[in-house]
Amino acid sequence: MTRAYAAQSADSGLAPFSIERRDPRPDDVAIRIDYCGICHTDVHFAHDDWGMTHYPVVPGHEIVGTVTAVGGDVTGFKVGDQVGVGCLVDSCRKCSSCEEGLEQYCENGNVLTYNGEDLHDGSRTWGGYSESIVVSERFVLRLPEALDPAAAAPLLCAGITTYSPLKHFGVGSGHRLGVIGMGGLGHMGIKFGRALGAEVTVFTRSADKAAEAERQGAHHVIVSNDEAQMEAAAGRFHFLLNTVPVPHDLNPYMNTLKRDGTMILVGLVNPIEPPLEPAALLFKRLSLAGSLIGGLPETQEMLDFCAEHGIACDIEMLDIRNINEAYERMQKGDVRYRFVIDMDSLRA
Repeated sequence: MTRAYAAQSADSGLAPFSIERRDPRPDDVAIRIDYCGICHTDVHFAHDDWGMTHYPVVPGHEIVGTVTAVGGDVTGFKVGDQVGVGCLVDSCRKCSSCEEGLEQYCENGNVLTYNGEDLHDGSRTWGGYSESIVVSERFVLRLPEALDPAAAAPLLCAGITTYSPLKHFGVGSGHRLGVIGMGGLGHMGIKFGRALGAEVTVFTRSADKAAEAERQGAHHVIVSNDEAQMEAAAGRFHFLLNTVPVPHDLNPYMNTLKRDGTMILVGLVNPIEPPLEPAALLFKRLSLAGSLIGGLPETQEMLDFCAEHGIACDIEMLDIRNINEAYERMQKGDVRYRFVIDMDSLRA
């Protein structure tokens, strides 16, 4: 049996729990988990905020660890390698999306790292708040030596969630990028935007965050509840990366886009309140787009890009015995910018 932490119900909190990991199949990689980041999605699943949680649930999809065994068909990894596992552990592997390395858009339904259903035996998947995990080689990522393994863990969700849309929409030199929100996703958007060559501006409701935004690499800061600053920014940006995960008014931000500009949603805004004004789209040929993590090839590309450019997530290390306190702090926005569990605290 493998030690883990699980939620038993929406209001139970997380507590020690034992799970069983499968023996490695021929294409499997067995991994001792060293670090696991905490994502807001973990909180939503633990609390059943989306009405889709199967209890008990072991969250965690920002996993970094060390290979302990490999199946007979594995060629890309060996015992001792440092590796990562992100939000997915399987997909149909046959549809057009999977064939293009876009497993996040699998047309037949991918398998989430936790709260998913194994395609082989129908068992429930358990996440990274545990001692170990067994994953098909296709869904394991190589961790570049230049990356600090603890700070790299959140890259497997927060990192790829922001890197993928910036790359897909072609953000680069000569572009003005606005990043809306400066939490776990937003601060990564700043770093990636700057590394890609864009002029980066942060939108924040707090003027007190200006110095912090500039420390993260932002060239400018706009206080979004200052009407004069928002009006002065009209027609300024080629792209907006909207990382805010709660309903908010998109219309003032759409006004800051240039003709043919694009706002990319990576925060799950449901519903959009107040409604989006169609005139904003029509009269400047604007686009409102969305993006969901990244496929395995792009996630590996992102990790290599981070190693090349010295990019990592700002983290606070956590003893797993303090996980419920960490969830409470996350809900208050009291973390700069991601919690990462030192899994040795589970083995202690």
